Amino acid sequence: MTIRVVIADDNILIRAGLQRLLLHDPEIEVVAECSTYDELIAAVELHLPDVVLTDIRMPPTNSNEGVRAAEHIRANHSGCGVVLLSQYIEPAYVSVLLAQGTKGRGYLLKERVSDFDELVRALRSIAGGGTVLDPKAVEALVQTRGSVGGSLSRLTPRETEVLKSIAEGRTNAAIADALYLSRKAVEKHINSIFSKLGLTGNEDTHPRVQAVLLYLAERTPE
Repeated sequence: MTIRVVIADDNILIRAGLQRLLLHDPEIEVVAECSTYDELIAAVELHLPDVVLTDIRMPPTNSNEGVRAAEHIRANHSGCGVVLLSQYIEPAYVSVLLAQGTKGRGYLLKERVSDFDELVRALRSIAGGGTVLDPKAVEALVQTRGSVGGSLSRLTPRETEVLKSIAEGRTNAAIADALYLSRKAVEKHINSIFSKLGLTGNEDTHPRVQAVLLYLAERTPE
């Protein structure tokens, strides 16, 4: 299955470099390159890609165009994954990206995408609805959100399976189907996970995101 990708970055060298890397994989097709927010939105509407690789800062304002594009894509093309590319770790933008939902979302540092295998793995994961976060982004987000009272070691094997499914971007219904559980049982496990990890709030917002961050943080090598 071919993964159709749109690349967006106002730096022509980065765009060309990404495209050159992706040409090595016959299952990935770059369908458009963009240098501005407006060009990116137009390309998504025209090509309906599987994944968008986008810088955070682009014209016209060079501020948060990539995050805004991710919000637009979430609202209008939910099947399209988005990977934010950044020169630096910017926890606020990662938080906004994940607050929209973790499914098909990623955040990578530009310094790491020169690794062809890593980039392709990320694109395949995002296209499949997974979540890919640079380990440094996970660390920064956990620190920014403050410490929590729990550890993953407190979770039962079944709770760990549920949390893993959450980290993969699955909804409660999808988790129930994958693990052969009732939705009520999934909700019970999720509430138990939040309690053991010291998280508060409802299961669909920030605790869910932070639980994913903790899962990734404890399983991502330094």
